[in-house]
Amino acid sequence: MHARFLGKDPDSHIDGSPTLFATDRTDRKTYIAQGWRVTDPQVLADVGPVPAHEGLIEIPEEVLKLYVRRYIEEEGH
Repeated sequence: MHARFLGKDPDSHIDGSPTLFATDRTDRKTYIAQGWRVTDPQVLADVGPVPAHEGLIEIPEEVLKLYVRRYIEEEGH
């Protein structure tokens, strides 16, 4: 599997940015998000148990808009 850069938060700093990537999986469409690790105890309590092989990240809405742009371009919506 490969990851293709879609974009990063325009308000972020160099080398510390929330970023979105698209994968080239053939069985389903998936994305990889780089974001801020969630460590806030209240958020972790609100979410509940997270399996050891998973993690929670926080990404800004601007990064999610990168997904919307790709979806519109590929699906023709």
